[in-house]
Amino acid sequence: MEAEDIMMASVSPAEKDEAQRDDEREKLVAEESGDGRATPSEAPPAEKEPLKNWSSTESGQQVSNGFTVSPPQTLQEGAAAAAAAAAAGATTSSGGTTLGSSAPLGGLRTLVVQQTSLERPRETWSKKMDFLLSVIGYAVDLGNVWRFPYICYQNGGGAFLLPYLLMAVFGGVPLFYMELALGQFHHSGCISIWKHICPIFKGIGFAICIIALYIAFYYNTIMAWALYYLLSSFQSTLPWSNCNNRWNTANCNSYMSTDHNVSWSNSSTSPAEEFYTRQVLQVHLSPGLHQLGSVSWQLALCLLFIFTIVYFSIWKGVKTSGKVVWVTATFPYVVLLVLLIRGATLPGAWRGVVFYLKPDWEKLLSTTVWIDAAAQIFFSLGPGFGVLLAFASYNPFHNNCYKDALVTSSINCLTSFLSGFVIFTVLGYMAEMRQQEVGAVAKDAGPSLLFIIYAEAIANMPAATFFSIIFFLMIIMLGLDSTFAGLEGVITAMLDEYPHVLVKKREKFVLGLVCVCYLGALSTLTYGGAFVVKLFEEYATGPAVITVVLLEVVAVSWFYGTNRFCSDIQLMLGFYPGCFWRLCWVAICPCFLLFIIISFLAFPPEVRLFDYHYPPWTTVLGYCIGVSSFICVPAYMIFYLLTARGTFKQRLLKSITAEPSSEQHRGAAVVTNAV
Repeated sequence: MEAEDIMMASVSPAEKDEAQRDDEREKLVAEESGDGRATPSEAPPAEKEPLKNWSSTESGQQVSNGFTVSPPQTLQEGAAAAAAAAAAGATTSSGGTTLGSSAPLGGLRTLVVQQTSLERPRETWSKKMDFLLSVIGYAVDLGNVWRFPYICYQNGGGAFLLPYLLMAVFGGVPLFYMELALGQFHHSGCISIWKHICPIFKGIGFAICIIALYIAFYYNTIMAWALYYLLSSFQSTLPWSNCNNRWNTANCNSYMSTDHNVSWSNSSTSPAEEFYTRQVLQVHLSPGLHQLGSVSWQLALCLLFIFTIVYFSIWKGVKTSGKVVWVTATFPYVVLLVLLIRGATLPGAWRGVVFYLKPDWEKLLSTTVWIDAAAQIFFSLGPGFGVLLAFASYNPFHNNCYKDALVTSSINCLTSFLSGFVIFTVLGYMAEMRQQEVGAVAKDAGPSLLFIIYAEAIANMPAATFFSIIFFLMIIMLGLDSTFAGLEGVITAMLDEYPHVLVKKREKFVLGLVCVCYLGALSTLTYGGAFVVKLFEEYATGPAVITVVLLEVVAVSWFYGTNRFCSDIQLMLGFYPGCFWRLCWVAICPCFLLFIIISFLAFPPEVRLFDYHYPPWTTVLGYCIGVSSFICVPAYMIFYLLTARGTFKQRLLKSITAEPSSEQHRGAAVVTNAV
C-alpha cells in the first residue's frame, strides 16, 4: 500500500476534529503572544491537487504568512519531507527562530523558508535602456568632440586609428568590462565594495570620491560657458559674428564670406576669439594664477542654473536620472547628424576630411602617438572614476554586463570617430574662407576648438542662430550626462558606506554635495578662472586616477584572484571568461596603465593657455592637488593595520582577506519544519 493510503486510513474523523481544534488554539496563542512566528495552522492544507491561494514570487517560490516557501504538490512529497525533518529534529528559520517539530494530525506540510536579508532592498533601474543610455552618456562626453579629432590629426590622421584600436581592445575595454562585472556582482559603490575584494585597498574608494569632486569643480564651468553662448544665441545676429561690439579691439578682423578684401595677419584676432576671451572669460583682466580677480556674476548665475538642473536630475537616484538621460544622451546624436550633413555641404569640407584621415605611417614610430592613444581611450571610456561600479550595482544580478560592455564601448569609439568628421568638415570650410591650410586653422585644442573655431564657422553659416542654439545645447547635454554620472558615483559610494546615516536623507545629502561642488567651482568663475580649469584638467585627475585604476586591477587580479573573479562572472552570466580576458586583467592592463603613468612622469605636459605660460610653482601646485587624492590609499592602509585586532601577521592576513558578498549566497533556502 502506498504512503498516501496508509496515512489517510490512519486518521479518523474524530482525530481530524481534534486536530482542527488544536490548530485554532495554537493560532490564538500565537496571536496573543505577538511573536510573529509561523504556526502549523498557518500552513496551507495538504491535498492531492496543487495548492491554491499562494502568492507567487519572481523566483518561482511562493509566499505565505510572510515566509517564502515551496509547498509540496502531493502528500507523498509531504511525507518524504516529514521524514527528513523528523530525522534532523528542529530546524531554524531565516529569522533565527527555532520551530518545534511536533506535527498536528491534519496532514503533512513542508515549509521552506528562503534566507533573506533584513537590509533595505537596493534600488534598480526601471528599464535596461536607462542603464545603457546612462553609461553611453557618461562615456560620450566633451572629450569625444574636441579631444579625439585634435589628437587624431596631430598623430598621423588615419594611421592613429591603429594604435587607438589596439589600446582599446587590450586596455580600455577589459577595464570597462571588469568594473561593470564588479559593480553588478557585489552591488556596492566604490568604497564599500573593497571589503568584498581586498579590505586594505579601501582607500581607493575615498581617492575616487575626491577625484570626482575635483572634476566637478572645473568640468561644470565649461557647461556654464556653453550656457552663456546659448543665451547669447537668441539674437538675429550672433554677437561673435562682427567686430562692432564694446569688447572688440583694433586687431579684430571679421571673416564673413562676403569680406574678400580683409587680409589675415599673425596679430589678427577673430570676433569669435575676442568674444570668448574678452567677454565670456574676461581673461584680459587677470595677469595669471597669482591674481585671479573677482568672480564673474554672469558665469556664476549660469553655473548655478547648471547645478540646479543637476540636483533635480539625481536627487531621487537612478529612477530619475535614468529618465533624464533619454533626452541628454540621445539629443547629441541628433545634433551631430544634423551638423555632419550641414558641414558636408559647405565649400572646402573635403579639405578638412582629407586632413583628418590622411595617414602618416611614419608617426607610428613615435612613442608620443602610442601614449596619446592609450590616454585617449582610457579617459574616453572612463574606468576608475567609480561611475561604472555605481551604475552596474543597480543592475539585476544576472544582467549580461559582458554584452553591455562591448556595446557601450563600441558606441563610444564610433562617436569619437564621427565627431572628427563633424569638426573637420567645418575646419576645412574655415580654411577655405581664410585661404589658409587646415593645419593653421586647427591649431587650437580643447575648449577653444569649440568656443572659437566652431563658433566662428557657425556664425558664417546660413541660419546661424538655429545652428548655434542646437550646437551649444548639445555641448551642455554632453556635459550634463558626465556630471550626473560622476556625482552618482560619489553618492552611491557614500550611501553604501554609511547607509544608516544617509539612505533616508539622500535628498539633503545630494543638496549638500551640489553646494560643495558649486563653492569649489567659484575659483573657476573668476577672470582668471580659465587658468584654474586648465590646471585642474592637467594635474588634478590624470595621473591620480590612472594610478588608482592600476592599484584596482592589481587588487582584483592578484589579491582577490582572477580565477575567483571569473567564477563570480560565471555565477552571474553562466559562462567563464576566456583566456583573452584573463590575460588582459592579469598582465596586459597593468602594463597598459603603467605605460601611461611612466610616460606622463617622463614627459610632463607643457601647460599653457592663450599667451600665458604657467610658471614652475604652478606645476608643484598641480602635483600637490593630484597627490591630495591619491594619499588616501596609503593613509587608509596604515589606518587599517593600526586599528585591526590581533598580531601583525593576523592583521595583515585579515587586510587581504575578502568578506563573502551577499550575492554569493543567492537562492539559499532552509527547510524549517516538516509538519
